[in-house]
Amino acid sequence: MLSMWTQLLSELPAEEKIFYAVLVFSWTVYLWEAYLAFRQRRIYRSTMHVPTELGKIMDPETFEKSRLYQLDKSNFGFWSGLYSETEGTLILLLGGIPFLWKMSGIVTARFGLGPEYEISQSLVFLMLATLFSALTGLPWSLYNTFVIEEKHGFNQQTLGFFLKDALKKFAVTQCILLPVTSLLLYIIKIGGDYFFIYAWLFTLIVSLVLVTIYADYIAPLFDKFTPLPEGELKTDIESMAKSISFPLTKIYVVEGSKRSSHSNAYFYGFFKNKRIVLFDTLLEDYSPLNKSGEGESATEQKDENEASGDESKLKPKNKKQGCSNLEVLAVLGHELGHWKLGHTVKNIVISQMNSFLCFFLFAALIGRKELFLAFGFHDSQPTLIGLMIIFQFIFSPYNELLSFCLTVLSRRFEFQADAFARGMGRSAELYSALIKLNKDNLGFPVADWLFSMWHYSHPPLLERLRALTGPKQD
Repeated sequence: MLSMWTQLLSELPAEEKIFYAVLVFSWTVYLWEAYLAFRQRRIYRSTMHVPTELGKIMDPETFEKSRLYQLDKSNFGFWSGLYSETEGTLILLLGGIPFLWKMSGIVTARFGLGPEYEISQSLVFLMLATLFSALTGLPWSLYNTFVIEEKHGFNQQTLGFFLKDALKKFAVTQCILLPVTSLLLYIIKIGGDYFFIYAWLFTLIVSLVLVTIYADYIAPLFDKFTPLPEGELKTDIESMAKSISFPLTKIYVVEGSKRSSHSNAYFYGFFKNKRIVLFDTLLEDYSPLNKSGEGESATEQKDENEASGDESKLKPKNKKQGCSNLEVLAVLGHELGHWKLGHTVKNIVISQMNSFLCFFLFAALIGRKELFLAFGFHDSQPTLIGLMIIFQFIFSPYNELLSFCLTVLSRRFEFQADAFARGMGRSAELYSALIKLNKDNLGFPVADWLFSMWHYSHPPLLERLRALTGPKQD
């Protein structure tokens, strides 16, 4: 039987071998991911009581809430993943990509542009593809936000706010994606034998520019950023930054509470222009989620929302959300540790080395006609389609391996950043902050070893807590 299949495969044309190899690998990855998710769902279903070692960390009520939340998310992930894989397979089998390319040509022809205007046709193709993706993903996003997140108390959006936000995201994405893509295609067209170097340099510049302007010009289109008020917390953050020579210029609080009660913090910027961004849901003294439902504060919040036309909703909390000032400083000590230890620079270097390698291999493969034949392009070899085929399909085994390696590296960086905060004398505050953040975000502290090894970019909570209280390590 095996020899028969081998003979049949050997007789297939090269383009068909490529096509079926892509499909088989895609479903292999999906089944592997589904198996890992099944193992983790089994943990959610079977771990009904707080394990003994977690007794002092998590109360039974929060443990049960987090178990049910993660179980719902996992079940949702199974069905959305199955839909996504089935949709992708049908698109390939039914010739969806060449069909959309043909439709793009019809659209450009209406404006008097023939096949020689490949970049214009590519931009229409890209716009239609992203529109299709947005529309097919919308029901899943609505269900995730207004059923799962709503059920477990995280969603703070109204339907109107959500839809307005989705339209705004689509518009901003097009404003960035279309000009960047057109320039990239132009560079590839005119770059000659060494176009891959110019293409890589262009994407490097674009990524650095986007990182620089994101929080100042793009993120404020979606969320309100305000400077952290003068006070003890701001003074302490500035002192901590100064103690490690972090070139801090501004500290912002972002109004994440109008969207979700999940919390976060990050820093951005290059060279001597670093900024720190704190979600209001991270700050115990600033989170509107702690103030809503508290008499006069709730009334003031409601009046303020109505005056500003804010369509988000704030729900009363029975317990305080976020961290104390000392815990916030410990969290920032961890984040600044990433900077001080060079993790940010290392990640950028790894990313750009990978980008250069991919463009180099793309240059070697773009001339292979069988790659285009495999996906239904018999009469033309558009550059954008070549990018899609090679980066998305041909490189998929490499991308999976790289993703796993980066996940392992990320966990190592997280332990090192925790150790850095500990070295600053903030281990006790970081310990309590990690517990609070885990509770606020309903993180489930028990994980299947194989699932966590493959997926977790951050170490499981118990491992981080043990490292904070154990012997100091390099």
